[in-house]
Amino acid sequence: MSIGGQPRIRLANLPTPLTEARRLRDALGSHTRCPRILIKRDDLTGGLAFGGNKVRKLEFLVADAQRRGATVLVTSGALQSNHARATAAAAAVAGMGASLILTGEQPATGVQGNLLLDDLLGAEVHRVAAGPDRSAATGDDAEVVARVMADLERRGERPYRIPVGGSNAIGTLGYVAGTLEIVGQLFDLGERPTRLYYANGSRGTQAGLALGAKLYGAPYLSYGIAVSGGEPEKSARAVAIANEAAGILATTIGVSPDDLRGDDDQIGAGYGIPTAAGLEAIRLLATTEAILLDPIYTSKAMAGLIAHIRCGAIAPTETVVFLHTGGTPALFAHADTLVAASAGSPRGEAE
Repeated sequence: MSIGGQPRIRLANLPTPLTEARRLRDALGSHTRCPRILIKRDDLTGGLAFGGNKVRKLEFLVADAQRRGATVLVTSGALQSNHARATAAAAAVAGMGASLILTGEQPATGVQGNLLLDDLLGAEVHRVAAGPDRSAATGDDAEVVARVMADLERRGERPYRIPVGGSNAIGTLGYVAGTLEIVGQLFDLGERPTRLYYANGSRGTQAGLALGAKLYGAPYLSYGIAVSGGEPEKSARAVAIANEAAGILATTIGVSPDDLRGDDDQIGAGYGIPTAAGLEAIRLLATTEAILLDPIYTSKAMAGLIAHIRCGAIAPTETVVFLHTGGTPALFAHADTLVAASAGSPRGEAE
């Protein structure tokens, strides 16, 4: 079956723009030192509560939930999870409930960012204490998930479980379709970029991009910039769910570990903890292109791209694509960190 034949509910405004970041290129050394940079604006997937890459996955996941007669979507994530917020929004649009299992401590600044949006969207939130390991992203707490699912069933609901990040075979179809969209836009523009950069978390996006690139003959190599630890298990997961998605599509084309390229130099102190390089990337893109990155995912991905440009790993004659996966609401949850970083920059100094 083709990707167009899969059950899907329309949640995103597609296609999202693919635009050239000319002023960013100038700031990074112009044509003598910096490649051309195209930005795929998946932060603009639509009006579904600030959009982002998770909306593409949820188009297929919610359709599957509807097919199975579900009444409540259940998922997990960190306290400021973009995926949890997008799931709550998708549930509201689909006329379902949302039950979110979120890990982390209540911030001193109060309810902000995605957590505020979860509440406004009517989601039921269950808190789980954070563990000691800050390097890895928040995973499913199997015991809490089972308890929440059982409680919903006792209340007469029909819960549908969505894994962290929407990262399973069905969710992977979101970026198989997303790759088809990117390849089509590149063809229309007459562009053949050599690389595509993106933030690498729970690996559903990576799985979809890897499978989509092989299915649709993408001209670029994809580079996932890790925002959390967990190798080599995460790469194995990406390969597994990509190939399961290939099975859904009834194609003999598959994904192997050799199809995955990554960089774990931007994780910093751990998942959910902003880095100096990421904060620099936020300010640089904001002041050159008026595009806002988030402190957890896209800023670290952009920092990875910038590092590769500055060390000469990418020739200035090349063209690259940066996939902006969204996450903007998290900016507000890290306001103090961003203000402190701004105060230390030339433009943040008092005159």
